[in-house]
Amino acid sequence: MNDSSWGAAQRAGFVGEWPPTDQGSASAGPAYDVHPAQQTRPMPIVPDFPDAGRDAEHPDGRPGHDDRDRRDDRDQGTARLSGPLFRDETPQPPMPAAPQPAPEPPRSRRAGSRPAGPAGRAEREERENRDMREKREKRAKKSAGRDLRAAIGVGVGLGAVIVASLYVVQAVFIGVIVIAVVVGLWELTSRLQERKDIKAPLVPLAVGGAAMVVAGYARGAEGAWVAMALTALAVLVWRMTEPPEGYLKDVTAGIFAAFYVPFLATFVALMLTAEDGPDRVLTFLVLTVVSDTGAYAVGWRFGKRKLAPRISPGKTREGLLGAVAFAMAAGALCMEFLIDGGTWWQGLLLGLAVAVSATLGDLGESMIKRDLGIKDMGRLLPGHGGIMDRLDSLLPTAPIVWLLLVIFVGSG
Repeated sequence: MNDSSWGAAQRAGFVGEWPPTDQGSASAGPAYDVHPAQQTRPMPIVPDFPDAGRDAEHPDGRPGHDDRDRRDDRDQGTARLSGPLFRDETPQPPMPAAPQPAPEPPRSRRAGSRPAGPAGRAEREERENRDMREKREKRAKKSAGRDLRAAIGVGVGLGAVIVASLYVVQAVFIGVIVIAVVVGLWELTSRLQERKDIKAPLVPLAVGGAAMVVAGYARGAEGAWVAMALTALAVLVWRMTEPPEGYLKDVTAGIFAAFYVPFLATFVALMLTAEDGPDRVLTFLVLTVVSDTGAYAVGWRFGKRKLAPRISPGKTREGLLGAVAFAMAAGALCMEFLIDGGTWWQGLLLGLAVAVSATLGDLGESMIKRDLGIKDMGRLLPGHGGIMDRLDSLLPTAPIVWLLLVIFVGSG
């Protein structure tokens, strides 16, 4: 078959079957005169099927050119011939699409190369600044969210007042203890009422607490015990003026507060009654502060294993070891140079006992605050919290130091 004759027939709009016989042009129908030399066996029209090359769908989902042409031909009532021209002509398989190179995965800049040039330097500087900010945030978290400058300033100021009053006028130092006891009782009873609806009577507690400290300094241990008993009785009677609902829990909390704050603080006044009383009180204060400082410093730098995570997540076993080491070293020095008749090995034992009692006192205070659902007992001291937040390790340590000093060097 001649391609040109096929094209002419197609352009003429011929539709239907090619002449079925070989009898010449007589049966070919009008308007078609096919030369015998050009007459070949015709091929029937085969149904259209999508050609892999042209009829394929557009990569973005739109139909190809041939699809649009076929829709146009259907609308005009004509059929478009497609497919192979000869029987021995087999359809060609679709040409495979050229493989697209896979996009290169972005290389990690921390594990890979660093970009060069000004952009690379700027990016490195930004990363270094970010690392520095992260380190500062970690240090801030480890500092328990407190203002260290304010804490140090308040601590130094309180220490100066205490030492000056201790060695100048002892009566002023007793007044400092009384003020601390009254404020501590107010903080404790206020938090109990706010968080647990426990109404421990503050008036008899404050009066009885001040009386305990003064009686201990004036009359010794016997006077302190008598004042404690009278304070407990005053709490029982004072609470009777109110309705009976909650009486038991209120008086129980009141007696606990009287023992926990003023009675334990009375042992500081008992130490002051000895001939070297100021030195004994200074030793007690120095060992407690050094123990807390050692625990904080070592725990902040090396702390990994938690000591009591349910009570105080910030305390670590490494911090406890630091408290013991610092307190034992300070105890040896204080017993050797401050306490008359003391020796360095006694100071080691004293320092060990102070480190343990101060840690237990801090944990006990944390247990109370956990039960109450608060972080600090008050906000009176910037960077420290309240008075009770500073007395937590001092109160249980006072009777331990007083007893060991009496055993080692006597009551004086």
